[in-house]
Amino acid sequence: MKISSWLITGIAFVITACGTKDAERASDARDRTTKPTASAKAASNVSMTAEQVAEEARGRVKCPAKIKSPARAKDAPVDDVVGVRPGMTYDEAANTVMCTNELLVVSPTRRHFSIQTYGQTVRQGFEARFAEPKVQKTSKEIMAEWQNSSIARASNRAVRDVKPGQAKWYVATMGIPGEERVISAAREEWFEEGAYPTVDSVQQALIAKYGTPTNADSGPQFRELRWAYDPRGRLITETSPLFHRCRGMANPDGATNFSPDCGVIVAAYIGAARTNPDLAEFIRVGALDGANGYEAITSTEQRLHAMELQRRAEETKAASKNAAAPTL
Repeated sequence: MKISSWLITGIAFVITACGTKDAERASDARDRTTKPTASAKAASNVSMTAEQVAEEARGRVKCPAKIKSPARAKDAPVDDVVGVRPGMTYDEAANTVMCTNELLVVSPTRRHFSIQTYGQTVRQGFEARFAEPKVQKTSKEIMAEWQNSSIARASNRAVRDVKPGQAKWYVATMGIPGEERVISAAREEWFEEGAYPTVDSVQQALIAKYGTPTNADSGPQFRELRWAYDPRGRLITETSPLFHRCRGMANPDGATNFSPDCGVIVAAYIGAARTNPDLAEFIRVGALDGANGYEAITSTEQRLHAMELQRRAEETKAASKNAAAPTL
């Protein structure tokens, strides 16, 4: 059984006129310099810079992040994505993510697991993206963006939403309110244009961190690697019936599956540059704990159900003492 989730700067010109010709020349200069350029028009629309947006949204972030959750055992598989690993608390993970870049902003995810929460607010994860400047857009610009997105969706064309040099995250968490912990983490990073690493060097860096992959696949424009273990931490080999069942997910936008038969799974995807398949344009890495994630989801729903039954019982007991008698 599997469970899935789905300063605006201005320049002032002071001109002193000396005689008619000088005044005319000054007037001409004013005419030439006060006409707004395209960049000036764009700057005038910026109400907040990306740095200001990030500072306001992030609040007080102390780096490096303080982690009180137990570290993984020395002989356990490597299971973190840039420091974020299953078992960390929601706040520890969010702090760790924001400490990777001062422009990263964390927001609660809109994706949720199919569980009954009985009206309780369970933080089921968060997403993180780079802050963008707040720009005042015209209705024409907004309509053009909407039309472009609609065309892309209609043609089933992927829309890249990460700029070169930026990254995005999706971290899933589960637990009763206030006790949510990470069950999976995925990150996508696009390298700066002109500074692409080689695909081979990215692959070797992954192997240096996670070890020899359980499975590897490649094509003209990609390489995929996977490290999969059973719940006891044993490597899943190609002869195991779990080999094709415990696959993981590297894409932050992809569905994440949790199974009691699987342990730690790390998946990586290296996307090659279109103009040179030897160079890597982006990388995705995801990590999850299948069995513990499955247990966290099922036990959370069970605990929430027990809390709901207790609430009803207490409410019913109070009603038997304090409720008004009906008028008949």
